[in-house]
Amino acid sequence: MQHQARKRFGQNFLHDESVINAIVGAVHPLPDEHLVEIGPGQGALTRPLLRGCRRLDVLEIDRDLVARLQRQFDGEAKLRIHSADALQFPLSELVENGERLRVIGNLPYNISTPLLFRLFEQNDCIEDMHFMLQKEVVERLCARPGDDAYGRLSVMTQYHCDAEALFEVYPESFHPQPKVTSSVFRLTPHRQPPVAVANLHDLEQVVAKAFSQRRKTLHNALKGLLDDDGIEQAGVDPRARAETLSLADYARLAQALQGKQG
Repeated sequence: MQHQARKRFGQNFLHDESVINAIVGAVHPLPDEHLVEIGPGQGALTRPLLRGCRRLDVLEIDRDLVARLQRQFDGEAKLRIHSADALQFPLSELVENGERLRVIGNLPYNISTPLLFRLFEQNDCIEDMHFMLQKEVVERLCARPGDDAYGRLSVMTQYHCDAEALFEVYPESFHPQPKVTSSVFRLTPHRQPPVAVANLHDLEQVVAKAFSQRRKTLHNALKGLLDDDGIEQAGVDPRARAETLSLADYARLAQALQGKQG
């Protein structure tokens, strides 16, 4: 029976074999690796991933699809199917013998940002992540200072991971067809953050405040958080705008905030 895609779960099912092969090729699973697939849907990626790895865990929130996957992969010893919400599921429960997990998924657009930040919190047990999202979001994830797409998501993603866009996927590769072009990308968690920050919350606060009024100078955007002296002590020009600052600049502003609060 054909499964009816559910809007509340953001379901668009990938069916294009060339795209499936390209994603599996980018992941390049090896026989000793432990993979986790978020939102396997109808299993388009699941079977080719399963062929290449030692173990595959899949997290699926739609109970009808869980039942379908259980029938479809009955007897597959390497596969474990979890009826679970990836926003709530602790990946550490899947880790065996101190390994790092490789995470893959065609992520629902409606929960993509909170899900990414939830995964960033679990970076210590993740080797890398290969995801598909709408192209616009991937551009924001990978953007650099001065790019139009550069923003809070860019800075915080790059604090946690190296981000690399791989290739685009067009609407006709899905059923039902989404209204946007998608992009496959790779995130590789840093073993050590690229900048020193005493308190991650301070970095998050400074970045969020700066980009909340991105067209204003830091003098205006950071008002109530840091004054011009504090900004200058961090080696940053108060007349600069949020989109021109690097991750290192934001780290120094976070340290200045920490010093002010201390």
